[in-house]
Amino acid sequence: MPPHPADPSYHVPNRRLDRWEHRAEWPLAGIAVVFLAVYSVQVLARPPEHVNRLLDSVNAGLYLAFVVDYLVRLCLAKQRVRWFFGHLVDLAIVVLPFLRPLRLLRLVVLFKVLQRAVGDAIRGRVIIYTASSAILLIYVASLAVLEAERQDPRSDITSLGQAVWWAITTVTTVGYGDLSPVTVTGRVIAALLMIGGISLLGVVTATLASWIVQRVAEEDEANQAATSAQIEDLRAEIKQLSDAIQNNGRARGPRSAYSEHTGWSGGRGRT
Repeated sequence: MPPHPADPSYHVPNRRLDRWEHRAEWPLAGIAVVFLAVYSVQVLARPPEHVNRLLDSVNAGLYLAFVVDYLVRLCLAKQRVRWFFGHLVDLAIVVLPFLRPLRLLRLVVLFKVLQRAVGDAIRGRVIIYTASSAILLIYVASLAVLEAERQDPRSDITSLGQAVWWAITTVTTVGYGDLSPVTVTGRVIAALLMIGGISLLGVVTATLASWIVQRVAEEDEANQAATSAQIEDLRAEIKQLSDAIQNNGRARGPRSAYSEHTGWSGGRGRT
């Protein structure tokens, strides 16, 4: 029976799950890169049928690594039911692509895995994050829409250059309309690309805003620290001056110290 939210153990980090996710990040990222390379060869080189079937088998074997990762994380979760409902998107990513009409959704796993691997490593480097994510998103969408559209005689997207141009105008929400998908699969890819472009823009905006707030806070802290140091130095100087005056007064006596500072010699007048 899983612990109740009021139980202190409910909020204890799951170290076994954390270790697995940390160790699996880069191996899965490497598999994702190979997965994309094989898919690129299939789409761009258009190999013979027997070679294409072999590459399909290779990609299916690579994709099983993502399925295994999902199942292991589910098994290692302390509250499996809670984890399951909290990761329904992960479930959809690993299950839906087994249906042949939706097999292109396997490409979505690329973004999920690469984000896990490099998201923390480039945190705060907005330009690098934006450029790499945008390039990957446009390239993957271009491959997917080209594969879906070039076999349909009604489509104008028949080359990689046209597919890339269409992906750029779509992800930036410009949408000139000179090229557009006509197949159902192509339109599904277009919808996902639109959502991905909006999400990417939102993430970049939020990251940039967070970075600006952090820098302003750091500058405020530095200014406050400098001001505090100056005040402490001023207090120390005042204390040293006060101590010097008191010590001088004790050495000369009250009247001589007063006479030195006021010019009064104690007589009836000055000569």
